[in-house]
Amino acid sequence: MLADVLPYLRCPLCRLELVELETAVRCPQGHSFDRAKQGYVFLTATPVRHTGDSAQMVDARAGFLAAGHYDFIARAVAGATPPTDGLVVDVGAGTGYHLAAVLDTNREAVGLAVDVSKPALRRAARAHPRVGAVLGDTWRGLPVADQAASVLLNVFAPRNGPEFARVLAPGGLLIVVTPTGDHMGELVSALGLLTVDPAKEERVAATLAPWFVERTSEVCEKPLLLSRAEVVGLIGMGPNAWHLDPGELSARIAPLPEPVAVTARVRLSSYSQVPLGS
Repeated sequence: MLADVLPYLRCPLCRLELVELETAVRCPQGHSFDRAKQGYVFLTATPVRHTGDSAQMVDARAGFLAAGHYDFIARAVAGATPPTDGLVVDVGAGTGYHLAAVLDTNREAVGLAVDVSKPALRRAARAHPRVGAVLGDTWRGLPVADQAASVLLNVFAPRNGPEFARVLAPGGLLIVVTPTGDHMGELVSALGLLTVDPAKEERVAATLAPWFVERTSEVCEKPLLLSRAEVVGLIGMGPNAWHLDPGELSARIAPLPEPVAVTARVRLSSYSQVPLGS
């Protein structure tokens, strides 16, 4: 619910606190930001350049998640989150699936879902009774107060090291989930999909240094048996959706034996901030 997270939000133009109106939020200087009828708020100073996942991609993700295929990731994220009664911010939250799992295990915490995709935010705003959702651009500054977040989540999403450091409270934790190089490798080789950069771990570390230091890191995996339709959904919810024609994809998937055996494999890492002056 927006009211739960409003004290932590800030005007993206002047950084002042916001108050809730009937169909908008507004700061003392009169900057006003509309609230969509689905419950999320447009909190950007300027229009975002990339509109994020399309409605089709979000629908595919919602279906895939509802089937429980990525429940192991949600459990791992929730398990890595320390007990908190503060604010949990999910940057690049998508449908809010992982954020909701964290709030289920932290019953006094409130969650903020941030994304640039309107279709995703429509779902995120309803993902949990204690979630507020805002359209915000990580690269142009999160509409969140300094040191407001007890926990930051970043699951399959872009990272902005200095901005994460600004909004994370002292002693807070950043949890990052990325695909490993062999994530869904059976499909990558069989269907000619985009591959994960072999230097992914190094690139993640580079985006977070020198503001964060890694504390823990583990690989989480789950073998999956998917129908061909679920394979279509899996591919359609990720970056391959921007590169493959649906007809061509269907033709590639048709010869696969059903069910299709694949392995989901991700790396979950936790980070704390580097103390100032270190």
